[in-house]
Amino acid sequence: MVTARDGAMAVRVLAQSGVCAEACRDAAQIATLLREGAGALLIAEEVLSDEGFAGVKQQLLAQEPWSDLPVLVLARAGVDSLPITDALQELANLTVLERPMRVSSLVSATRSALAARRRQYQLRGTLLGLQEADKRKTEFLATLAHELRNPLAPLRTGLELLAKRNRDTEEDWIHALMSRQVSHMVRLIDDLMEVSRITRGKIELQFAPVAMQDVLRHAVELSLPLIDAHAHHLTMDIPDERVVVHGDSVRLTQVFSNLLNNAAKYTPRGGELALSLQHADAQARVTVSDNGPGIPPDMREAVFDLFVQVNDASRAAQGGLGIGLTLVRSLVELHGGTVKADSAGGTGGTRMVVRLPWAGTLASEATSPVAGEALRCAGGRQRVLVVDDNADAADTLAALLQTLGVAATVAYSGAGALQAIEERPPTLALLDIGMPGMDGFALAERIRGNPAWSPVTLVALTGWAQKTDRERTAAARFDHHLVKPVDLGELIRILNELP
Repeated sequence: MVTARDGAMAVRVLAQSGVCAEACRDAAQIATLLREGAGALLIAEEVLSDEGFAGVKQQLLAQEPWSDLPVLVLARAGVDSLPITDALQELANLTVLERPMRVSSLVSATRSALAARRRQYQLRGTLLGLQEADKRKTEFLATLAHELRNPLAPLRTGLELLAKRNRDTEEDWIHALMSRQVSHMVRLIDDLMEVSRITRGKIELQFAPVAMQDVLRHAVELSLPLIDAHAHHLTMDIPDERVVVHGDSVRLTQVFSNLLNNAAKYTPRGGELALSLQHADAQARVTVSDNGPGIPPDMREAVFDLFVQVNDASRAAQGGLGIGLTLVRSLVELHGGTVKADSAGGTGGTRMVVRLPWAGTLASEATSPVAGEALRCAGGRQRVLVVDDNADAADTLAALLQTLGVAATVAYSGAGALQAIEERPPTLALLDIGMPGMDGFALAERIRGNPAWSPVTLVALTGWAQKTDRERTAAARFDHHLVKPVDLGELIRILNELP
């Protein structure tokens, strides 16, 4: 207020109406009390010119998204002053009350401000609840994906074993079917893990100059089995001139493989797919189109939201979790680009257009996705110990290693592993991290603590694949980190590196 007397009078008037208020001697005290929280701020116009009001304004402008403290200014009658004009432009929730004014007007304005403030706090509670629910959902997805990896590990390893046996034509067909379905489950689980990482901000990109021609070629290679399985015809329009972007080649390949897979999946058999690359206006533009069922206009933005799917009988029949396009948009935006769905709806087909910042045509600096190492093995001189409390997973992995000429034994607990190492130290030990009792970390500590076992190469087996998980196994002195279900090529690469 203008004077201490004015402040005291306002406090008494509000108190008589059931409103608790506190008078401040100057703007500096207002700034101090605001840090403790307030329902509304009632000030005289003269306070706006106080040097200390800059601190008050700073706090008002730095409020959290849910907060917008109501400010009531008692102004002199007549033309608005410059401080009031400036405050109206800078502060969103400011109300000017001309004085002198009736007591009832002051009380009603104050009560309205407090009621609005209470709704803000209610909104904060709702937002916090939603954030907590979203956090729990994300953690659940990560845990679910991790747990689903465990039963898949022996299934994939068993299929690798069957692939090495002589089979008749019918068995070949069954084996191929099972391999496709297991691979599909692995991709779904990987997508769940990716969504979890992205929503928690845990994903990291390895940026480098990337030739888009190589990215698209590799994406087509990954999607070609699904395209061929549906007897689609793919038309490609990719220029010879190198189009380079600054990005992560693996993640960009994932983006366009997902888009091609979606087009192949939801287009009726024998459809027409198209993939084109253009660069203009400092952008690289990639278009993936099909002649399948279109996307309704009201769903063109929603299809990129998590777990959202178009309610169409032909699309629903293809299944899916509704997370592929969420990954696409998230990864594209992390590259500073955009993705847009363009469709006429009905049977007019769909065009997915991805735009990425163009980095020129520097072919010599561009990198492309690297294919995996050819399968080869060092053979019988290696002794491998597989340690996993899941007997099926341990037995099938050991059996697969034996077919490669590796001497493999198993242990189903940390104590059993120590006994096996005591009897005959292996050259390599595959340790499941999540064992009950003595887990993989504790077992690794025991192994590394014995100088006689220091030559043993330790490989962590786990369903967790984030950077922090790899850092933790490295800190525990593991030499390698493998994610379940184990990729046979990666395992053989590790074996090839052994002395």
